[in-house]
Amino acid sequence: MNSKFQPTALVGAITIAMGFSATTQAEEQTNVTKLDTIVVTASRSEENIKDVPARISIIEPKIVDQSPIASLPQLLQTDASINMVQSGGYGQTASIFMRGTNSNHTLLLRDGVRLNSNTSGAASLPFIDTTDIQQIEVLKGPASVLYGTDAIGGVVQLISKTPEKTGAFITGEIGENKTYKSVIGADLAENGFYAQIRGQRLETDGTPVTDAPNNQKASFDQEGYSAKVGVDQKDYAASVDYSENQGYSDYDYYGNLVSQDFKNEVINLKGRLNVLDNLAIHARLSQYKDQIEQNQKPDYVHSTTQEAELYGKWQFTPEQNILVGTSYKDIKANIFSKGEDFEWDGNVYPGTDIFYDEKVNSTGYFIQHQYQEDGLNTQVGVRVEDNEKFGTHTVGQGAIRYLILPLTSVYANVGSAFRAPTTNDLYATAWGANPDLKPEESFSYEIGIDQKLNYNINLGLSVYRNQVDNLISSKAGKLENVKKATFTGGEASFKWQQDELFLSTTYGYVQAKDDETKKDLTRRPKQSLTLTAGYDDGIYGISTSVVAKSNSKDFADTASAPATINPGYVSTNVNAYWQPTPMIKLFTNIENIGDVNYKTAYNGSGIYYINGGRQASVGVTVRY
Repeated sequence: MNSKFQPTALVGAITIAMGFSATTQAEEQTNVTKLDTIVVTASRSEENIKDVPARISIIEPKIVDQSPIASLPQLLQTDASINMVQSGGYGQTASIFMRGTNSNHTLLLRDGVRLNSNTSGAASLPFIDTTDIQQIEVLKGPASVLYGTDAIGGVVQLISKTPEKTGAFITGEIGENKTYKSVIGADLAENGFYAQIRGQRLETDGTPVTDAPNNQKASFDQEGYSAKVGVDQKDYAASVDYSENQGYSDYDYYGNLVSQDFKNEVINLKGRLNVLDNLAIHARLSQYKDQIEQNQKPDYVHSTTQEAELYGKWQFTPEQNILVGTSYKDIKANIFSKGEDFEWDGNVYPGTDIFYDEKVNSTGYFIQHQYQEDGLNTQVGVRVEDNEKFGTHTVGQGAIRYLILPLTSVYANVGSAFRAPTTNDLYATAWGANPDLKPEESFSYEIGIDQKLNYNINLGLSVYRNQVDNLISSKAGKLENVKKATFTGGEASFKWQQDELFLSTTYGYVQAKDDETKKDLTRRPKQSLTLTAGYDDGIYGISTSVVAKSNSKDFADTASAPATINPGYVSTNVNAYWQPTPMIKLFTNIENIGDVNYKTAYNGSGIYYINGGRQASVGVTVRY
């Protein structure tokens, strides 16, 4: 891109893009019908979101489609239950703290495929492309009965698109910091058969990672493609899904910018066979590879997860069904880190080489019963996990939602969950690994109420408590199961929609406490607020979203070293589009319109990581 590209030119482009006359299109306005929201993550079956006996939210397709440039961490921060801690902008390390739980307590899935790394336990969020995503489902609370390890805080599932009609499109978006992204795709859908292909490329000069006086911009490039072929008939269905994303990312390493190459790959084969009118058998084979190679050092991290799953759903009465299944997971991790002396907070620490090449397999058996009739929805399940390293582990969950009045429903759920130690926890000796670690265990409960009012107003309120035992923590330089923590909080929501106008806001509160020290855990703001308001008639659309967080404690909290504080912040985004014809869509986005360089995490020596600042962009999509 031209090195003379300036924000003022971009503002002019935004004005042009949104300032075209709309006279000819005004006569073609169509009514927008709001359909019921269907989710699958809570029970592995399609169900209306209002019937789920738990708190689940979605990041809607229109939000995902607003900007191809938007990264997964940017999308997830719009949920009040999530504190997204990202050390800078594009390509920088990002962690999910859902309802106060640890960053490795949230399971990330793509159409059922586990994306969490086998080394750190958390997913490589900034390196996951969202080009092919239909909607994002956020299930809050434990979900180990259906998904096994890691789902202590909740599950985030990326639901990919399935072609519904034949066509092709190309999208281009250009923004500040010499950022651009292009996407090209084609779909085929006919008589239950479908095929899809996508290709994408993103480049950016990036933004400063820290607030250090000599901070530098961290560039980020990525490219990838995906393909899907399938058939969906009444009595059977099958699909093959492949996606690959690779690129380059700069990042801060104790005051210096270094770079790394990344590559991730998903292969997902799924099938369904209706052996009877009321009995369906589902099967899945999948593999996820996540690879990172350092460019200035010989370090690398390779992670591979292979899964096989088989389950059946028996609708033995119109109101009841039973889900019975088994899953096998084989995880492999290969890591090398060249030890180097480093300085942090005025102290020099010696480096030690780390190397291991290990694998762990686990087999799970699960059963779930559902009852749905006349405003009563129940869900009860149990899972037995047989892990070659940790033996047998059993978890259970029960939930109920009841329509006590025509416009009032209440729900309650209780359950247990667990997280198996990662390969880093077990084998990375220089980081205090301990092969005798036990899985972390949690027990939680939640109650909530949802109320419909006049004028299309919907209110929601819920409170929860989640206690985690055997929390893995470092003690005297070695990882041990020494901690207990309790996460107590609640959420309140307000939603309204009248014709083309809409307003939605959610407030979240969480207190994350170390039960032994009675101190707050780090990087957990107690208060969060998200708000979205706008107008959308299918031809014109404009929306504003606000994300606000209170301050939070960061590293250290001892007599000799008081805790640092990450200040609270407010960030505002604006999105708008105009579709003059069914074939052409013009759009603009301004992320963090106030260009607030808020602090996200402490880096040491008085230096903080900061967010990416403002990112304004304009784009166009042409469809055929």
